[in-house]
Amino acid sequence: MTAVNDALASALDEIVRVSRLLGSDPALVLHGGGNTSIKARSEDVTGAQLELVLVKGSGWDLGTIEAPGFAPLRRRRLLELLQLEALSDSAMVNELRQASLSATAPTASIEALLHAHLPARVVLHSHADAIVALTDQPDGLRRAAEVLGERVVVLPYVMPGFDLARMVASTELGDADAIVLANHGLFTFADDADAALNRHRALVAAASAALGVESWGAEGARVERAGAPAQLAALRRDIARAAGRPLLVRQSASERALRFAGRDDLAGVTARGTATPEHVIRTKRVPLLGTDVAAYADDYLRYVAENRGDGEYTVLDPAPRVVLDPELGLLTVGATPAAADAVHDIYLHTMDIIDAADRDGGYASLDEAQSFEIEYWELEQARIRSAGGGRDLEGEVALVTGAASGIGRACAAALLARGASVVGLDLNEAVLSSFPGRAWRGVVGDVSDGAVLDSAIDLAAREFGGVDMLVIAAGIFPESAPLSALDDALWDRSLRVNATAVARVLRAAHPLLALSPRGGRAVLVSTKNVAAPGPGAAAYSASKTAAAQLARVAALEWAADRIRVNHVEPDAVFDTAIWTPELLAERASRYGLSVEEYRTRNLLGVEVTSATVADAVVALCAGFPATTGAHITVDGGNDRVV
Repeated sequence: MTAVNDALASALDEIVRVSRLLGSDPALVLHGGGNTSIKARSEDVTGAQLELVLVKGSGWDLGTIEAPGFAPLRRRRLLELLQLEALSDSAMVNELRQASLSATAPTASIEALLHAHLPARVVLHSHADAIVALTDQPDGLRRAAEVLGERVVVLPYVMPGFDLARMVASTELGDADAIVLANHGLFTFADDADAALNRHRALVAAASAALGVESWGAEGARVERAGAPAQLAALRRDIARAAGRPLLVRQSASERALRFAGRDDLAGVTARGTATPEHVIRTKRVPLLGTDVAAYADDYLRYVAENRGDGEYTVLDPAPRVVLDPELGLLTVGATPAAADAVHDIYLHTMDIIDAADRDGGYASLDEAQSFEIEYWELEQARIRSAGGGRDLEGEVALVTGAASGIGRACAAALLARGASVVGLDLNEAVLSSFPGRAWRGVVGDVSDGAVLDSAIDLAAREFGGVDMLVIAAGIFPESAPLSALDDALWDRSLRVNATAVARVLRAAHPLLALSPRGGRAVLVSTKNVAAPGPGAAAYSASKTAAAQLARVAALEWAADRIRVNHVEPDAVFDTAIWTPELLAERASRYGLSVEEYRTRNLLGVEVTSATVADAVVALCAGFPATTGAHITVDGGNDRVV
């Protein structure tokens, strides 16, 4: 048994290694595409000898896949399934689950039956751009056979899954070690993993050479992104209305994409469909040309009505996922930054495929009926019906000032955790790397500097499509001083950071907040000092009170724009940068308390943290649709305020 286990572990190591090599090349595999397998011997719990097919699991990315990403399937059972005349894809998936040796393994790729049928030990499948471009032509089958030569079987397009596996099973392969599926991709197979990979690369290189393409999917030079932030936010609002939910919109900085979007023949070029059938699930069949979202949505519903027949379908939202505009360039749409980025990458590769195929014999993809069959595939419909709604702030965008530390950082973290994308602004350069991932963007600068604020707004609009939530957390707490000894410079700086900056960020954010799909929200992180100032804090109390008045005025003026403006008023939040150990000791001494007593000197006797305040801020952003102008205390209860 140990020898068997060692052999199985060795096979897993081998297929993980070669899968990552295949998946690391975006010209071969993009965002979860492709699949791989390896055959190995094992035993079940009774000691019975089994031949397994270790097949990539759905949802795993070949570029980063690990051993748990492969489903161990009983090959004999899969070969028995291939003897059936017909099998629905949902029934097939159920059978694949039952054929797995492990109940915790992922659901195997839809191509598992094909992998099981091929006799070679290792099977590698990709949607290589060069192979797709070669077959996305009226005479693509002949062209692929001509270019790729002997030992390559070229087959017409068939829906992936059972039908495709049956077609391959009924095809005489002879001494072939590769299969090309028109409009779909390439399979290579060999007993040696490296031989299968080398053959794969060689065939793709031959196709690329025949098409005269050295690289695929390159963005080209970066260009300055055109259009005003409000223009982008208005487009995003229209897309969200069509979708029935907030979505992000990313504006590409690719010079290549801008040139493509400016083509005179763009309408004809893009009407011919996606490069591979599976792309329709991410990109829809055609992009929006220009910015008339309503017209696009009407045409999408026409496409559904004309192709659905008598079938019962959960109709997908009619909003575009790709926008091409001669001024704005390429814009891509998704519920998350990762989704919008995936669409961006796919469409850059699609541009190259279209151009290469047009030069060679003319680009021709699947027609509307075939695209509909994939977009409304029963497995996709099942996935949609079983999918959850995502996190409650998914598809929304927040701008947070003072985001590098303290309450601002805690607010940013809480918003990210709820699915929002966040632009953080702070004087501290640490804001650039405060959080990992594409949902975070940092801007360094003075919050009272109008140019810095404009830069943050511009970034939010171009990276995510707009601003839905504004959290004003930046502020300073100057050193204590009696009013009789107030320093002019300290007074001026307090007003500039605590009040003037608030007025400026409210002014800068208003046009985008007014275009928020769900209505804009602004939350001012205020202070208990507005209601109950303390001695020695004249500059702080006066400047924060001025900010509170600004937010009250905004609530009055902006209600007609569906923008809610609320206040969170914390007190004694000691895990922030303004509370140094020295200041904390000085304040505690002033009240005749120990530091620990001072930390919990409230009616509830609790310590208030930055995260506690952030919870209140995010609650006002995510909920309370009928609340504006509210003042929410987060202070454990203060007898001077209550």
